[in-house]
Amino acid sequence: MSEITSTPQAPAVPPAFAGAHKPKPLPFDPAKLDGLSERLIRSHWENNYIGSVKALNMIETRLAAALADPDLPPVVYGGLKREELHRTGSVVLHEHYFGNLGGDGKTGGEIAGALSSAFGSIEQWEAEFRRTGLSLAGGSGWCMLAYNLHTRALHNHWAWDHMHGATVGVPLLVLDMYEHSFHMDYGAAAAQYVDAFMRNVNWEEVDSRYGRALRMAAA
Repeated sequence: MSEITSTPQAPAVPPAFAGAHKPKPLPFDPAKLDGLSERLIRSHWENNYIGSVKALNMIETRLAAALADPDLPPVVYGGLKREELHRTGSVVLHEHYFGNLGGDGKTGGEIAGALSSAFGSIEQWEAEFRRTGLSLAGGSGWCMLAYNLHTRALHNHWAWDHMHGATVGVPLLVLDMYEHSFHMDYGAAAAQYVDAFMRNVNWEEVDSRYGRALRMAAA
């Protein structure tokens, strides 16, 4: 008799406007980073990241209420939708940022070979990543290494205002270039902050994200 296999059930989809997002804890000991102070990391996590989680929950509850108001002007609803996108991007990118810290900064895994193939060498990729990040110094935004599910290519991108990443780009390595991420330790010396960030990258996590992105593309 042939064995009957069951199709795994898809995970339940949460309500669109539940307003129930929970902050994720730091996946590392912030007192043990090299060149990024515990005071800086905790302030960033508690004030900026958790602040965005709370704001996203508030916006979602207001969107839920707006659905019951057929007379709400489109311009008002548009403001809520823009803030929803802004806060969603902030939450997601902050979680990626903290999630790819806590390592020793040493590249490895399948992602290392992929970056060498895409950019000619790890060193050339890193130089371009740093240049992309520093192009935001004195301003605001994010720098990220992303795998594009459509083009199947690796690129470094900058994302301004939490919501300008490449379409279907899966973040693999995320660097926060907003001043709140470094000013407490480095003032205006953004390049020194990027140096410290690179020393603390958890490349096992980056490699894991790359593997998941490849499986998504294959599917």
